[in-house]
Amino acid sequence: MKTFLKIMLLVSLVIISIGLLAVGNGYNMYKEAIEEIPLDQKVEEIKSKENYVSLSELPQIYLNAVISVEDHRFYKHNGIDIIAIGRALINDIKAMSFVEGGSTITQQIAKNEYFTQEKKITRKIAEVFIAFEIEKNYNKDEILEIYINTLYFGDGYYNIKDAAKGYFEKDLDELTDGEWIMLAGIPNAPSVYAPNVNADLAKQRQKQVIEKMIKYEYLTKNEADKILQEN
Repeated sequence: MKTFLKIMLLVSLVIISIGLLAVGNGYNMYKEAIEEIPLDQKVEEIKSKENYVSLSELPQIYLNAVISVEDHRFYKHNGIDIIAIGRALINDIKAMSFVEGGSTITQQIAKNEYFTQEKKITRKIAEVFIAFEIEKNYNKDEILEIYINTLYFGDGYYNIKDAAKGYFEKDLDELTDGEWIMLAGIPNAPSVYAPNVNADLAKQRQKQVIEKMIKYEYLTKNEADKILQEN
């Protein structure tokens, strides 16, 4: 029994040591990234993009769709979602692979603007540090606006105005509720869900987003049915 306890203690110490090393490396990666391009400079770069869109130009149904499908606890967490991370960890263990990250909208900004998409624990930790930095310096609406302006909608459309014009031949104020919801679902996998790639998959993705909106009480079933009946 004593031998077993000694082994368990040794294993625990090794795990803790590895964890502390990963956190230290992640913090160093975060510091290097922020020193190379400070956060306020990065945000100014984003805001200077052509066709930058403010939240006031976007309808609530689109914002609700984005939050529902990307980070439904967005207005409740401080940059990381412990519940989502726990769920992702369980799924990763089941798959014996790093298949799910539980990233929040804030973490996605950090990942997309500062790091590569490579799935490494050090990068994930650095991403968390930058997410905290973002949450400390910007309010939730500002963060959501920044996020929307960093999305890629496929087919060369790097902003929502171009995506609306390219996919639907409409300006933003002409889009239907269904089209707004479809746009909210595209960035998850633009090469799959873009309407000009596969219209059926685009509609399936739209339905997935709508189901999330019903689940989180942004839409009633009747409202959802009317949207799904759009041509």
